[in-house]
Amino acid sequence: GFRVSLVVFRALLPVHPGPASEECFLLSFGVRLLQRDGETRGKRHRLRCHCCFAMVIVCRTSLKGILLSLSGASGIHCSFSTSSKLQVKICETAIDAVKDIPHKAKLLVGGYGICGVPEKLLEALAERGVRNLTVISNNAGIDSYGLGPLIKKKQVSKMIASYVGENDEFLRQYLAGEVELEYTPQGTLAERIRAAGAGIPAFFTPTGFGTLVHEGGSPIKFGKEGQVEVASSAKETRMFNGVHYVLEEAIWADFALIKAWKADKHGNLIFRYTAGNFNPVMCKAAKVTIAEVEEIVEPGVIAPSDVHVPSIYCDRLVQGKNYKKPIERLTYRKLEAAEESTPAAKTRSIIARRGALEFRDGMYVNLGSGIPTLCSNFLPKNMKVYLHSENGIVGVGPYPIKGEEDADLINAAKETITLRKGASIVPSDEAFAMIRGGHIDITILDAFQVSRYGDLASWLIPGKMVKGMSSAMDLVSAAGSRVVVTMEHTRKGKPKILDKCTFPLTGARCVSRIITDMAVFDVDPNDGLTLIEVREDLSVEDIIENTGCTFKVSPSLQPMGQADRFEGIPQRT
Repeated sequence: GFRVSLVVFRALLPVHPGPASEECFLLSFGVRLLQRDGETRGKRHRLRCHCCFAMVIVCRTSLKGILLSLSGASGIHCSFSTSSKLQVKICETAIDAVKDIPHKAKLLVGGYGICGVPEKLLEALAERGVRNLTVISNNAGIDSYGLGPLIKKKQVSKMIASYVGENDEFLRQYLAGEVELEYTPQGTLAERIRAAGAGIPAFFTPTGFGTLVHEGGSPIKFGKEGQVEVASSAKETRMFNGVHYVLEEAIWADFALIKAWKADKHGNLIFRYTAGNFNPVMCKAAKVTIAEVEEIVEPGVIAPSDVHVPSIYCDRLVQGKNYKKPIERLTYRKLEAAEESTPAAKTRSIIARRGALEFRDGMYVNLGSGIPTLCSNFLPKNMKVYLHSENGIVGVGPYPIKGEEDADLINAAKETITLRKGASIVPSDEAFAMIRGGHIDITILDAFQVSRYGDLASWLIPGKMVKGMSSAMDLVSAAGSRVVVTMEHTRKGKPKILDKCTFPLTGARCVSRIITDMAVFDVDPNDGLTLIEVREDLSVEDIIENTGCTFKVSPSLQPMGQADRFEGIPQRT
């Protein structure tokens, strides 16, 4: 805010300690204010000396002068620059916290689905009625909660997100051309935000190569007649060590709206379970970070080692009351194994029982939603597999029994869960560092289509489904991770395994194995498919008839394997 020149009165200057002394001397100075920007009365500022790097605390006590304490000064004349962010501002109400957010502001909004969303700040923003907002958030909330009310009142003009499928009103506005949407893979979104907070303007990632994310053409804005009015542009690529990478730019924002569990009066933040998700990384990438919390405590109550986000990243605090915390997918455990009572359930069970045979003891595994999640129902009792969830868990446990559910503890499918012994919770950027860094042993995903060379389509059906890619593009591009697809062999009588995918790709030549209700194929990105297992009541001719491409038949063709259900394994209700 201002620069000051310190004139040391020699008569008051004590002997400066020698280099070996660890004693801290506090020196009092008379100072002259050279320049002042704005009112500083009553404020405290941090100053760092440009000569000796001493840290100063300045209190503006009058318009005539400044009294300060200086630790470790080594010179007679020092020049200092200031920061007014020594203490976080504690706001009385959420309205007060967001009162200066203008029209056309760019906002980072924390949350995963509706878990860990800053509900009081969003309610205040909806009440203020600011418009033409650009919102960067993993999801668009639901119609009645989170970003939903802002979207319903048409206060959002553009979103940058990875998945918006749970908000019907947002999808309606998007398809009607009333709002713009920039799809970004979930891990890339987290990394773009992290890069901004670290001062990195751009980075290369393999995620999205060979897809609309890289090649361009993803619809950003539709016209009134349903035509694509604005499409995404192609992105720069480079090759490193024989792998293609896509250039992604960092995302900065004017404001970050954050939900934390607890804060001290300095602005140090703690998050609770998976309500952390995108919140910690978003704190670091905005000009102004506003955090709403459930409790504010005195400095020192939170141990330094327990701080998740330090005060340097927090500008404003507000304590919320009467939180709603709805649960998007309330899911309970069945203590007894359920029988597959419908043809569809039996089909899913066949696929999941075979998928479970891909697990090995000690593996770190990521399971996509749908059929992949069911695979964990068939783990042998003595096998230890660590389930990773991209919203920030290593060690996902079973679904809760009724009464154990916690709105702050969900999996990537937004279902209520518990944690296994030894589990850990991390923010979203860390969860995706595990994926993108190749630390996950196997990924099991569902799919719309798979090509004979392992191309995967799972996120967009043009003209029908435009929900987003979520984390799938990150998972299939991860170095060293094995990708297995579990899906039905046909859809409405039409093959889902094709010579070439007709839907936009999630990843190119990324699938290692395909498991369906009829057969199992190994996939080679150059040689194509090899049939290795067939369901016992089917023949190779049945597989040929229901597959949309040619394939080889293994000379050691086997009956399709099936894992047994482990008694007492939790079932979704």
